[in-house]
Amino acid sequence: MKQGPSILVVEDELATRELLRVQLERDYRVRIVENGEEALAALHAEPSELMLLDLNLPGIHGLEVLQQVRDGIGEPPTVVVISGDANVGMAVRSLQDGASDYLVKPFTLEDLRSTLARALERKQRLSARSSTPRTPRSSRRFGGMLGHSPVMHALKRDIEKIADTRGTVLLTGESGTGKELAARAIHELSTRSKGPYIRLNCAAIPESLLEAELFGHEKGAFTNAIARREGMFELAHGGTLLLDEITEVELGVQAKLLRVLQERELMRLGGKTPIKVDVRVIATTNRDLRALVRDGKFKEDLYYRLNVIPLHIPPLRERREDIPELARFFVEKACSENGRALLPLTDEAVGLLERHAWPGNVRELENSLERSVILCESEQLGPQDLLLDEGDAIGAARADLDDASLTLREMERELILRRLNLTGGNRTRAAELLGISVRTLRNKINQYRHEGLSIPG
Repeated sequence: MKQGPSILVVEDELATRELLRVQLERDYRVRIVENGEEALAALHAEPSELMLLDLNLPGIHGLEVLQQVRDGIGEPPTVVVISGDANVGMAVRSLQDGASDYLVKPFTLEDLRSTLARALERKQRLSARSSTPRTPRSSRRFGGMLGHSPVMHALKRDIEKIADTRGTVLLTGESGTGKELAARAIHELSTRSKGPYIRLNCAAIPESLLEAELFGHEKGAFTNAIARREGMFELAHGGTLLLDEITEVELGVQAKLLRVLQERELMRLGGKTPIKVDVRVIATTNRDLRALVRDGKFKEDLYYRLNVIPLHIPPLRERREDIPELARFFVEKACSENGRALLPLTDEAVGLLERHAWPGNVRELENSLERSVILCESEQLGPQDLLLDEGDAIGAARADLDDASLTLREMERELILRRLNLTGGNRTRAAELLGISVRTLRNKINQYRHEGLSIPG
């Protein structure tokens, strides 16, 4: 019998069933059923580690199957639900009923594999946690939050302390620092981890629709409101709601958001009855909220309500000692996702990464390394293979050389060394960056070598 995790696929469409069978049999022990009754019978006969459940089933609806699996199966599987694109709200509701994740049709095979892998990892993590003595929070891993610098240790310690509280969290920091990773870590380390985790990018929703997205609406509340719809607060009930880029919420909606945070109840658009909600809110911003309050662009009361637990995510330039770990992780990830053998980073390449400015922070580091991996023609990543923004690197070098202890000659030599490292020893490009001729650069290199220095190029 094929080894691997077991998965039960519940899908009523023949073509989809066969496609899923072909794709999943490579990695899983697959059983396929056509409806909810068969699914429940199959699970009673033999447990599965995973279940891929279509919500739109004949007979018993997928949500009812999910509820029975949660309440009536001895060792329930981790469930990933499948929903049509018109039923995204229903799919999110399934998270409240115990589903681990959901896929919206049409989905790619890559999305399928990655979603199932996450679900299986969660299953194994929960199994390990329940079978071993409870350990202090400090021993738990922080998902995608890499780094062991002092500022990251302090941040993780703060997240551990506040994860199980009810207080609203305000995550601040520059773009690309990892605010969403911190938000997810707070959710996963909290007692709400089994509840839904929902992210809403406030900047991506038009002002005219944001209120309905947050609070929902009743049928007929406005043009095209052809049916009642639950908002993000209701869908996140019992879990966590991440309001990304909170500064993009206009003042009128801010007032209603403040009321929900204070009263823990909301009113749908067109509704007449208040609805109680139990939601942990995390907000993020890369802007100065206090300045916006002073300018009258953000409500002061809402600022204080959101700023109950402020956490600042440090920029990459303040945690340069984390760059080697981050870089090797991103290179390994890029190699795996792009079908390449692992490319080791040379010490020189790591040194160049550590000196780079990284105005785009961790996101820029990841994107730069993925681009470098894809285009690399060597068997390792050296300085010449790193595709970085040269303008940023020049700015970083100039900032690092602003040291009163260095002589003019030492600063000149250090700058030349860095330009040669940046260009992988290419003298023509290095000379262009330095604003000198190739002959002058060659003379300088010969001089440094005569003094016993090791110079690339």
